[in-house]
Amino acid sequence: MAPPGRPIPPEQRLFRERPPSAYNKPDVNPYLKRYWAAGPPVLNSEQAAGFRGAWAEAFGREAPLHVEIGTGNGFFFSGMARAHPAWNWLGVELRFKRVMMTASKVERAGAEAHARVTRYDANALSDLFAPGEVDALYINHPDPWPKDSQARNRLLSGPWLDRVAPLMGAGAELRLKTDHRVNVEALLDALEGRPFDLIGASGDVNTLGAPWPGDVRTNYQRKFAERGEPVYALRVRRR
Repeated sequence: MAPPGRPIPPEQRLFRERPPSAYNKPDVNPYLKRYWAAGPPVLNSEQAAGFRGAWAEAFGREAPLHVEIGTGNGFFFSGMARAHPAWNWLGVELRFKRVMMTASKVERAGAEAHARVTRYDANALSDLFAPGEVDALYINHPDPWPKDSQARNRLLSGPWLDRVAPLMGAGAELRLKTDHRVNVEALLDALEGRPFDLIGASGDVNTLGAPWPGDVRTNYQRKFAERGEPVYALRVRRR
């Protein structure tokens, strides 16, 4: 059981980061060393885990904590941070290159004061957040794993919701945008019997809009709009 409101000792964390010295060929990926050498808006995994239960300290202010899981190239994350400066923003991304690309876009957006990005596993969020600490979670275009035999690989599942539900305060929202119906169905199935309510949905955010105000278009949204294909959205609230 994770200690409420305090950092978890490294040996007890679900995600174990490896420093550059632990890689056989650390120079193969140029973003690996850049990540470890960077400062804000980048937080390395050790720094990020150290703010568990005290994220206001990372930003130097008290504000609602909004988290994007899987920032990709950072278009949505930096856009939302620029559009909503009253919130604290944390991006969680597993790939070194994408962490650094997101950080670069945050800097160009002028949002360094209230936005941070770290490399972490989406299945280990309890390492980063104390119970009730998250005010909103955003997930955009997660891998669909469309075959039945691949279902266990999907992020959106009942077990994943069981892990993140305690981290979200009452009234906190989970907002999904996806170009695959299988992700919509997976999340709807996972809501059954869990402390979440579906409060909004869109069959295509490009033509009907998102079921929440102040949205920012993702890079995938633009691509699918050009092809005339839908991007779905679900808005879910924690009881």
